[in-house]
Amino acid sequence: MILVTGATGNVGREVVAALAARGAPVRAVVRDPALATLPDAVEVVGGDLELPESLTPALKGASAVFLLGGWSDMPGLLRQIARAGVEHVVLLTSRCVIGGRADNPVTRTWLDSEAAVRDSGVAWTLLHPSGYQSNVLRWLPQLREGDVVRAPWADVPIAAIDPADIAAVAATALTESGHRGASHELSGPQPLKPADQVATLGELLGRSLRYEPQSDEQARAEMAASTPAPYLEAFFRFYSDGEFDDSRVVDTVERITGRAPRRFEQWAQAHAAALRG
Repeated sequence: MILVTGATGNVGREVVAALAARGAPVRAVVRDPALATLPDAVEVVGGDLELPESLTPALKGASAVFLLGGWSDMPGLLRQIARAGVEHVVLLTSRCVIGGRADNPVTRTWLDSEAAVRDSGVAWTLLHPSGYQSNVLRWLPQLREGDVVRAPWADVPIAAIDPADIAAVAATALTESGHRGASHELSGPQPLKPADQVATLGELLGRSLRYEPQSDEQARAEMAASTPAPYLEAFFRFYSDGEFDDSRVVDTVERITGRAPRRFEQWAQAHAAALRG
């Protein structure tokens, strides 16, 4: 049995689908099973990753776990996983850890998660993806209001990845040999700036969308309402100060899965209903 955490999120949902397509036995852990819409063959169990002891029923009989990093008690969570007899954890963090500065709060969070899994005694695989193509869904309120998309970091290209490609690598690592002890850097096939993404969305939606760059001051004021101050500063260090280059394209997805990662326009086409909605 393979346990998938974050099973209703952008990546976790795709991991569930990828494993189910392989015929692997899948158990999805979610906070509220009544609200989860997942394939019928998937067992859905309640649990809260902020409360490691709540995962006891979900972990029973699990041989492998797909785990999201960044939880407040990662050591406790990994102890619970080890006690349950899990043999392998595939941990999702970020490629900002590759050469990243440990004094950056976001990088530090991911590094701490990786340290916890390394210290757990359970075999591990680390996934280091670039930013997600699905992050453009944060523009949905603006798309509903009009044809202008305002966003910061106009000159920062990101080789964003389709969450389904992360999931394909995760499913391979969870079901095939040769990935234990490996760290996989993942990216999409092309670095794009915000204006490039907006132009693609405009073509798909048949709208004259326009990208309007935000200044750092404008972006700070807007993001401060929903982003804790340390993480807010971390993002500006990444992209305004140039601490993190997320534009690098790597061939890992194709090398592991046998198919090229999807381009942004392919992701957008696959999610056209949500973008129009």
